[in-house]
Amino acid sequence: MSESFRGELIQKVDNKARVSIPAAFRRVLETGDPSWPETPRPKVVMVYGDERRRFVECYSITEMKRVEALIARLPKGSPNRRLLERNLITLSATVEIDEDGRIVLPPRVREKIGVTTSDLTAGFEAVFAGTLETFQVWKRDVYDGEIADQSLAAVEELSGGLDMLALLPNPEA
Repeated sequence: MSESFRGELIQKVDNKARVSIPAAFRRVLETGDPSWPETPRPKVVMVYGDERRRFVECYSITEMKRVEALIARLPKGSPNRRLLERNLITLSATVEIDEDGRIVLPPRVREKIGVTTSDLTAGFEAVFAGTLETFQVWKRDVYDGEIADQSLAAVEELSGGLDMLALLPNPEA
């Protein structure tokens, strides 16, 4: 893995549902789009499937092709393949980044993260959360609540003062 998405960046969304992709994330999307720089508008795949999640998972073109290849290895018509196709392929949108580094959040993406008409009118903040090969887009208030809940769960998981790095697999195993 050469470049990855990392960090937690907060961006304002305007009343036309436009938001700037953080510059560091744009660089990863550019290098992860085989048609860039010949086609100067890199793309991002926004996956809004999986009703259990309150965020949208975003992939570079190259990373989504890797996932698609893994799905294609499964037997056609199998329950696992159908589930993955539906939630990762069908329930997604491919969006171009404009010359100003912005995208327009599609209606299904806005619906997924809980954006209302009044949110658009008033303007709201989106959180771009890096997760190595992908990044997530959240509505800020939902994200803040989720992070607080996860922090409490992590304290319980790491009870007894266990260092978080102990959760990593042993590189020699």
